[in-house]
Amino acid sequence: MSLGEDGGAEIDVETLHGRNWPSVTQFSVFLENRVGQLLEVIRSFQGSKVKIVGLTISDSADCSIIRLILSHPEQGREILSLNKHAFAENELVAAELPSTASSLADMCLSLLRAEINIHYAYPLIVQPHGRPAVAMHVDNNEQASRSLHEMGFEILCEADLAS
Repeated sequence: MSLGEDGGAEIDVETLHGRNWPSVTQFSVFLENRVGQLLEVIRSFQGSKVKIVGLTISDSADCSIIRLILSHPEQGREILSLNKHAFAENELVAAELPSTASSLADMCLSLLRAEINIHYAYPLIVQPHGRPAVAMHVDNNEQASRSLHEMGFEILCEADLAS
């Protein structure tokens, strides 16, 4: 904090668009829990450059939530909208696992030390740099990315998933 020209306190504020940590966009698509609904969503991306790079499904008796990470989220958003799929978006942290036996435990330990809760996680279908990767919905993306990076984990961004 510093003093502004008028003598008042001037606060440095970083906005959402000015964030300095990488993340990936997840689309949560809401569907009726009936046969063929997943295929309908997946087929909506056929013929486009959009590839599904992460996928998990949660279901109940009446509905399902398909969580997708897409190679090209801007175009994916358009496709989901054009096909009238109800969806929501949020940002996840995606990190590559090093090739050590304890890499998943080390990832969890890093987040525990930073007091960051993992709400859910799932593996990515693609391996951008030839290593397994995990997408995580956590309490604090910025702190999680910083903690994981300090422990030697490679944090992925959307550009890593587009290639």
